[in-house]
Amino acid sequence: MSAKPAYLYDTTLRDGTQGEGFQLSVLDKLRIAERLDAFGIDFIEGGWPGSNPKDVEFFREAKSLNLKHAKLAAFGSTRRANTPVAEDPQVALLLEAETPVVTIFGKSWELHVTEVLRTTVEENRAMIRDTVAYLVKHGREVMYDAEHFFDGYKDSPEHALSTLEAAAEGGAACLVLCDTNGGTLPEEIVQICAAVRGRLPDVPFGIHTHNDCELAVANAVAAVKAGATQVQGTINGYGERTGNCNLTSVIPILQLKLGMSVVSHLEKLRDLSYFVDDVSNNPHFARAAFVGRTAFAHKGGMHVNAVQKLARSYEHIEPASVGNEQNILVSELSGQSNILIKAGELGLPLEKGSAEASAVLKRVKELENEGYSFEAAGGSLELLIRRELGNHARPFDLTEYHTSFRQYRDGHPPVCEATVKLMVDGTPELTVAEGRGVVNALDLALRKALLPFFPEISEVSLVDYKVRIIDSHDATAAKTRVLIVSTDGENNWGTVGVSENIIEASWLALVDGIDLFLQRKRLAGR
Repeated sequence: MSAKPAYLYDTTLRDGTQGEGFQLSVLDKLRIAERLDAFGIDFIEGGWPGSNPKDVEFFREAKSLNLKHAKLAAFGSTRRANTPVAEDPQVALLLEAETPVVTIFGKSWELHVTEVLRTTVEENRAMIRDTVAYLVKHGREVMYDAEHFFDGYKDSPEHALSTLEAAAEGGAACLVLCDTNGGTLPEEIVQICAAVRGRLPDVPFGIHTHNDCELAVANAVAAVKAGATQVQGTINGYGERTGNCNLTSVIPILQLKLGMSVVSHLEKLRDLSYFVDDVSNNPHFARAAFVGRTAFAHKGGMHVNAVQKLARSYEHIEPASVGNEQNILVSELSGQSNILIKAGELGLPLEKGSAEASAVLKRVKELENEGYSFEAAGGSLELLIRRELGNHARPFDLTEYHTSFRQYRDGHPPVCEATVKLMVDGTPELTVAEGRGVVNALDLALRKALLPFFPEISEVSLVDYKVRIIDSHDATAAKTRVLIVSTDGENNWGTVGVSENIIEASWLALVDGIDLFLQRKRLAGR
């Protein structure tokens, strides 16, 4: 591995899984490891072989991984107090994992040595030195994680530094300074890193930060500027409590802001972020820096007008450099620039300063005032623009619909039923359907009524349904906003409906979803 200004050490598979709601199977961990390697991560920490059967199995299966760049690391602890290192079963499991790198942690804070381990500071240093030396002797590259280093240093600088010296004497390749409690400030990071560098100038040191003060990324960057050559973290910041240093933030900062070449394909960052979320079955954080859906979203009319002329006037980097894209939002804060850009994205001929553009903007503002939101409902916005341009013709007309919910006393399951009466090209159609709820029944009845005329709607399915109460102070009389996301297997589109009646709001969103699909099919067939 050629020399780099800073090496990236990923601990998503170990420290990340200590976060609430973040679980991975063995297969998940193997898939993520391969993706991290392809992205250019230098070290991948796979887990703690002695802690659970899953990690034991992972390291067994990981032997067949064909990693092109990254080195796999097993994680563990120093030997136990008053136990010869060769007789410690946990250390033996680290060797059995057969990884080229082993990372062990030890106690840097005297409080932990005397009150948690219940041993002496001399024995603690011996535990560190012995374990590192033993693993090095067996051909492993050893990273030493100095747990609670910054708290330990603030309590007793001499003791904390002496534990690093013990690891260096054992032959550690890198001394990783850990802000385990996440309570250190950037200026403290710089000061303490300088002290480490002054005491041990010939041994590389790294940084491992937690996000309890929302400073994990800032502290990692501060450490790198103070001389750290390894940065540990997790994809999307997953980890115990409030999480770890977020690699999807720190990597572009190092590469784009500090000019440090740490990965070859930074443009794949957003895909990696989404991949880890998808595999772990977690929702993506829309407002995440660099990779979030709103990271380059512009809503205010003046901002959009400026971005349209010069993107960097409101974008600190090019979105494509991290695999993201500019997103122009349409809302009551919009100016005509927002509408024109959206229309351009849709291929709709909306002219600047035209009566149609003004009418669309006015209608958007009116509807948003009523409770509509078009930020995630691009399908409904597209229909609105088409109506103002005069190229929209709904292929069916509603005559009436009716829904019912019947609950029986004898324990019989409730019955939800919907009736829909439509006109399609002058032909009436009446259908009835039962569903698992009234909205589901309404959706089924609508599709059943349209299917004889438009068999292609069998391609459309619902993938999301969200309900938002707009005026909660009106209690049960409050307006409801329903957002529906539909798909045809290739494209997704969002539609929205608003009403004091949740069924009516749902109907409006459902109809827009089907209507847009049929409009696009009609235009594609021309």
